[in-house]
Amino acid sequence: MRIFRGVVVAALIAVAGAASAQEASNAQAAFERGLQAFKAGHNEQAIPALADAAAKGKGNTRFYSEFYLARIYSESAGAIADHTKAFVLFRKIADENAEIDPSENQRAPFVAKALIALASYTRSGLRDINLEANPRRAADYLYHAANYFGDRDAQLELAKIYLGSDASKDDVRRGMHYLSTLSEESVPAAQATLAEMFWRGPHVKQNEERALALITMAAENAPAHERMWIEDTYHSIYCAATVSTRKMAEGLVSRWRDVFARPVQHPADRLAISGRDLMPERQCANGETVAVRR
Repeated sequence: MRIFRGVVVAALIAVAGAASAQEASNAQAAFERGLQAFKAGHNEQAIPALADAAAKGKGNTRFYSEFYLARIYSESAGAIADHTKAFVLFRKIADENAEIDPSENQRAPFVAKALIALASYTRSGLRDINLEANPRRAADYLYHAANYFGDRDAQLELAKIYLGSDASKDDVRRGMHYLSTLSEESVPAAQATLAEMFWRGPHVKQNEERALALITMAAENAPAHERMWIEDTYHSIYCAATVSTRKMAEGLVSRWRDVFARPVQHPADRLAISGRDLMPERQCANGETVAVRR
């Protein structure tokens, strides 16, 4: 009798295990469908697949499904946008993974992006859930993403906060350290931000040659999602620069290419339309064409 009961229990465990494995497989398949739809820009199709994967999946399947759902809700327009759902998901991701090992856990870069998103919501507030604006809390989120996870986007946003209009000397020093380090690491947005400072002069002594050299390097390597504003900045600085300033900037660029880190392609570029031809041709007021080397 005991043997029979043992056989029954073992059979039930085997059935439960098979069912669990099948459910996990279904959740993974749903995630893959959702991610493929997201990459193709079909968010209406991505949402139900990712929601199904988030509800039924476990571990990484659930984690990544929730992350991409949050991205869709936060970045979409119209009926698809749902900032309340995005905020809740980003906060869940951050709360559950804030202390994971950034050097070993593959979730780390995604957790950092969730913290950056939380900072954005917290900085401005969210009326739908009566979330009041809290710039200090937003800075805390960025600080954790920037320093614990080493996220460059967070470091740049933190630098902008430090270099605000009411910045102290210590804040300016911290902000300039971030911008200088990121520029040497060939982060285009940091190079463009620093270029604008050298061109106009806040917090640093004006240096038009450095400004043009930095914005040239930024424009050459700008990822698709930042290309428009960086090339706008390049256009305005290049057209306003004198011939001698341009020549001196060329010399700086030539030297910096050997010193600065090699540019790293932004992951978003691999999902974006790659056509340079989509960008409008730019000209100075005198009709001179403004070309960007790539």
